[in-house]
Amino acid sequence: MTTGVLLQITQTGLALLLAPLLMGWVNICRAWLQGRSAPPLLQPYYTLQKLFHKDAVLAHDATRLFRFAPYLIFACMVLAAGIVPTLANDLPFSPAADVIALVGLFALARVFQALAAMDIGTAFGSLGARREMLVSFLAEPALLMVFFTASFISQSTELPHIVDRLAHQEFALYPSLAFAAVAFWMVSTAENARIPVDNPSTHLELTMIHEAMILEYSARHLALIEWAVALKLFTYSALGIALFLPWGIAAAGDLNALPLALLALVLKLALGGAALALLETINAKMRLFRAPEFLGTAFLLAVLGMLVHFLLEV
Repeated sequence: MTTGVLLQITQTGLALLLAPLLMGWVNICRAWLQGRSAPPLLQPYYTLQKLFHKDAVLAHDATRLFRFAPYLIFACMVLAAGIVPTLANDLPFSPAADVIALVGLFALARVFQALAAMDIGTAFGSLGARREMLVSFLAEPALLMVFFTASFISQSTELPHIVDRLAHQEFALYPSLAFAAVAFWMVSTAENARIPVDNPSTHLELTMIHEAMILEYSARHLALIEWAVALKLFTYSALGIALFLPWGIAAAGDLNALPLALLALVLKLALGGAALALLETINAKMRLFRAPEFLGTAFLLAVLGMLVHFLLEV
């Protein structure tokens, strides 16, 4: 039990440390592919350090909700990162939070971010909050269908059990997971405000979603939100690895496999970050009114994957 608790804390701390590094790696790959000078790999850490040392500036109309929201959003992302197995399946607290609770944590953070964006009463904040709720309303059902497909295969909604079934038992090909993987990629781009649904590097009022909600934040509040954004991207990347590329994650009690698991995690994150940068380079941001079609397709693919499981794999 003590070893499991230490592993749980270690994996959460590793997520906190590696999340900004993953964001920096994606930014470097995008710059290389676009023929620009790449920023330093550690630039996200420098930005967080600078923001934490600044004094916060708050609007006169800001309520306690506006001040409290960054802390809650960051806490939700830390809890979400702690639920997902990245190095080992030995997570003693996993029975208290399964994949449905994970979706709930994402939803809780999103609701408070939208409420905080509307708290000041600016046009940009309200615009971004409405767009965020539109995207989340369409993305969450598709994400649940993806999780249900993996849960039906493993007969459990706990991520350690899902990883154990897919990675540490007899090898098998699941066609349903192919549909679920495509749906998961489409949902993750929308949930993390990435191209083609949103552009994380723009401040144009006609296109921005996430950036519109955080324009009024500064200093430590903005640092917590930016760190939470990096944590969310890391958590979704770790989720994709756990569901579709779980090989390399150490089984419960196998401490000797942890160095190899760490190496496999770093390699998978590096390849995933490069693939994300490539897809963002070759794709253009779609119009907001096409987002329902995009996420509706993700939902249909996820449902199709679940139906394929019942038809072919039972």
